[in-house]
Amino acid sequence: MKPYIVSVDGPAASGKGRIAKYISKKWKLKHLDSGMLYRRLAYILIKDNINIKNPKEIQVKLDKLNGISFRNNKYLRSQAVSKASSQIAIHSIVRLFINRVQNSFVKENLEYNRFVIDGRDIGSVVFKNANIKLYIDVEPEIRAKRRYKQLIDSGEKSIYQKILKDIILRDKKDKTRKNSPLTIPKGSVIINNNGNFIRTIKQLKCYLDN
Repeated sequence: MKPYIVSVDGPAASGKGRIAKYISKKWKLKHLDSGMLYRRLAYILIKDNINIKNPKEIQVKLDKLNGISFRNNKYLRSQAVSKASSQIAIHSIVRLFINRVQNSFVKENLEYNRFVIDGRDIGSVVFKNANIKLYIDVEPEIRAKRRYKQLIDSGEKSIYQKILKDIILRDKKDKTRKNSPLTIPKGSVIINNNGNFIRTIKQLKCYLDN
């Protein structure tokens, strides 16, 4: 049976992960956070002293990896790992590797048959035939404030202005990169997540309750 997939795309810190988790719990869909996979790989490369700007070094490491963990850990949310994950995401070899991991995840979990997958190219590249495509839209300033609070709450020192600058730079990189640029997938429903989560939930119900 063909899997039922809800794709959730959006820029950095747009809340797509939280939204995907809500969808997973509310409508009983298996959740996969593709951003976590990039973070996990970035962490592995940093830990093993791989030059993340060198595709050849990265390829050698990828060839040695038997797989990648789907577990989400607190340390994967650090600013250092976030920055590194953005840097490796521009490499086609990295995107192809992560895309294969995501497709394997769906094939290996077909007993669930219903998935919600969030990222930056899910509905546009990885799962173009997703049943429902959502694109999460949030102003950069709001994303920066939320990210700042998240880091402070986790005990990591941070500066709002630097976070805002990094987010704007990340948006530019994501939208202009050659490989799988961030875009609004064709046929997407745009979800405004600028306000409180209750408003966001109301928008989701309009499309997922049908």
